[in-house]
Amino acid sequence: MVQTVFIKHLSEHIGETIMIQGWLHTKRSSGKVAFLQLRDGTGFVQGVVTKAEVSEEIFARAIALTQESSLRVTGTVVKDERAPSGVELQIQDVEVVYLTHDYPITPKEHGVDFLLDHRHLWIRGPRQRAILKIRAEIIKAIRSFLDERDFTQVDPPILTPSSCEGTTTLFHTQYFDRDAYLTQSGQLYMEAAAMALGRVYSFGPTFRAEKSKTRRHLIEFWMIEPEMAYTTHEESLVIQEQLVAYIIQHVLTHCAIELKTLGRDLTKLQQVIAPFPRISYDEAITLLQKDGHEIQWGEDFGAPHEAAIVEHFSRPVFIERFPTTIKAFYMKPDPARPEVVLCADLLAPEGYGEIIGGSQRIDDPDLLAARFAEHELPEEAYAWYMDLRKYGSVPHSGFGLGLERTVAWICGLEHVRETIPFPRLLYRLYP
Repeated sequence: MVQTVFIKHLSEHIGETIMIQGWLHTKRSSGKVAFLQLRDGTGFVQGVVTKAEVSEEIFARAIALTQESSLRVTGTVVKDERAPSGVELQIQDVEVVYLTHDYPITPKEHGVDFLLDHRHLWIRGPRQRAILKIRAEIIKAIRSFLDERDFTQVDPPILTPSSCEGTTTLFHTQYFDRDAYLTQSGQLYMEAAAMALGRVYSFGPTFRAEKSKTRRHLIEFWMIEPEMAYTTHEESLVIQEQLVAYIIQHVLTHCAIELKTLGRDLTKLQQVIAPFPRISYDEAITLLQKDGHEIQWGEDFGAPHEAAIVEHFSRPVFIERFPTTIKAFYMKPDPARPEVVLCADLLAPEGYGEIIGGSQRIDDPDLLAARFAEHELPEEAYAWYMDLRKYGSVPHSGFGLGLERTVAWICGLEHVRETIPFPRLLYRLYP
């Protein structure tokens, strides 16, 4: 019996005759040789069929193969330094599993709308596969980092009775005889979990009903939200920068082929070493004003402002202590300066903007009650959240990392729509 091997492991079988089960990505041929670009989900490899070395029937099968036909091929693995994987396959047999006709995505250029309409097929291409593999490794790195540091994963609900941040960007649904919403963050529930388990994190989908079409926005996206009891704002920042540096090193180590496929400039990623630079909101405003931006203290930053700020840094940069009036109700004011809160946004370099937002949370029940009143939040809806302050309140902090924006930055992508298998955009719910 010939052993079936995944393409990613072919370099371990040089000189051996093995079988690959996969699909034909592309093909070129002359009268005497056919070059088959094969894929199996784990990678790509070139298979060579030489007419003089196989039967007429096998060569005819190879010549007749069409793009994305499924097949099994048997051949000998040989070393080839020119190949991305370092090997190629000298094919001895071709078994057609299914012969495809009129595959819609051809090597020619296609428009974005066409490709998104065929996203279920588009993800088969080398570029899209590389992005999704890097996404998977980023997730693996995040889980490893947190699990190794005594965090426990907790899964908050997706259907919630109220908003986390008191905004109007919520997807409403009917929950039997009452109103409910798709979650925009699991943070409040993670605070409850932190009071039970100490260090926790959630990893799951979140939803924002923002009518935005920018290159950084999705309607459905994934968030990693750690929450930590007995943790100050400063301590949280250290964990955040260590996490991001860990992710980068993991991807550089495990995704060399994928990064090469994307043409990513590795020198920019190699500079991402903790600790990261930090500036205050005040300093950021001054910097923007010197650069000619018309922005005043008390205004929030948009994408152009974030892009301008990171031009001054080669690594991710923290912006700390935003005005209380533009941040969420649960953020703890700076005791030395109550008009700002103990929070920070982490901006990725190269214009990718905010990838992490975090803060120390209010732990004083009286102050939290005042915030409910200021933000006109119904106390009955947040009674359980107030209980966390009434029964054993402690200093605690947390943050949320947006997975798709992180993937876009690490991969060097123009738009987040390529960072998730099936993007949900303002005018797109198919496929």
